[in-house]
Amino acid sequence: MGSLLSNTSSELPPEAVYLPSFISLSEEAALVCHLDAGEWNAELKRRVQHFGYHYDYRARTIRPDSYLGPVPEWLVLLGERLVAQGFLASLPDQVIANEYLPGQGISAHIDCLPCFDNTIVSVSLLSQCEMVFGHKRSGAKLAIVLEPCSAVVMSGAARYEWTHEIAARKSDAIGGMKVHRARRISLTFKTVVPALAG
Repeated sequence: MGSLLSNTSSELPPEAVYLPSFISLSEEAALVCHLDAGEWNAELKRRVQHFGYHYDYRARTIRPDSYLGPVPEWLVLLGERLVAQGFLASLPDQVIANEYLPGQGISAHIDCLPCFDNTIVSVSLLSQCEMVFGHKRSGAKLAIVLEPCSAVVMSGAARYEWTHEIAARKSDAIGGMKVHRARRISLTFKTVVPALAG
């Protein structure tokens, strides 16, 4: 997989943008403190937290009764930054925190099409990992190393025509070297489609 690695948006799927150092180290530490002060859910192989709306993984949908309350202010601040920088048209109303321990990952997927609007943003905390994109029709593969404090924005073709995944392994081949993963948390910002948001 080493030949796939890239950290430039020009080598990512169309309409995907990589934002290195999107947050500072102090912001990262504060976010982790907020999350670890909350309640992690172990409904999956990895632990998760939902904000705004609960996403039903089994039904793969947002149910009418899944509203949890407003997204907390400490996450709204990041949403506001994404809006101010032109990556989101409006404040996201749903955020999922995923915790990945070494050896854990997420299979190739496209975030629920009927549930969320055009743009998905994922912010990485604590550890680097490789994300692999796969084109649904051609089978083409592209990949990027997601560094701590970075963000990746997926809209348009990157959102609808490419899957993305994190392989379930304990290390990645980066620059010809074996780099071990540590605990990683991703924060995925989304907007629920109006029909489901009620």
